[in-house]
Amino acid sequence: MMVSGKRLADLGYKGFSATMMLLTAYGGYLCTMRAYRYMQTQKQLKVAAENQDPEVLKD
Repeated sequence: MMVSGKRLADLGYKGFSATMMLLTAYGGYLCTMRAYRYMQTQKQLKVAAENQDPEVLKD
C-alpha cells in the first residue's frame, strides 16, 4: 500500500510539532529547576551570612 504525499507530509508535520512541544516543555522544566536551585542557593547564603558560618560561605 502506497502512502500519498499529502498524508506523509501531514504525518511528518504532526511528528515535528509533537517533538517541538516536548522540547519546549523540557526547556521549561530545565529553566524552572535552574531558578529553583538558584533560589535555594541564595537562601543558604543568606542564612550563612546571618550566622557568619565560614563553612558554607567558602563554597
